[in-house]
Amino acid sequence: MFGRISHIGIAVRDLKKSIDLFTTVAGSKPIHTERVEEQHVNTALFLFGDSALELLEPASPESSIAKFIQKRGEGIHHLCFAVDDIIAELERLKTAGFQLIDERPRKGADNCLVAFLHPKSTNGVLIEISQKIR
Repeated sequence: MFGRISHIGIAVRDLKKSIDLFTTVAGSKPIHTERVEEQHVNTALFLFGDSALELLEPASPESSIAKFIQKRGEGIHHLCFAVDDIIAELERLKTAGFQLIDERPRKGADNCLVAFLHPKSTNGVLIEISQKIR
């Protein structure tokens, strides 16, 4: 079962400029920055209570974020929901008929396992599920 909204992912062209912008808007600095090699992305995480904003900058032209920005421009990329058991959730969602981008979880930012549901099966919204690695 889905828990809280973990974060909202925002695709950006320039992470440094976007960190400055969101630091001014939010009145606080990111709590975590990271390069996720597997996904070819640089990230910055801003915490707001129990939820967060994740800024995503492409680290290479092969990045799905680079392709997203090229096609749609900067903006909201995905919604992420926290889960306790990502394997069980993937099985439940697959059985329920959702189209999975990831059949198995992969390493994501901030010490998490992540998997994505295809927007074709979720009213056009890219949904990520995430479980903290214990």
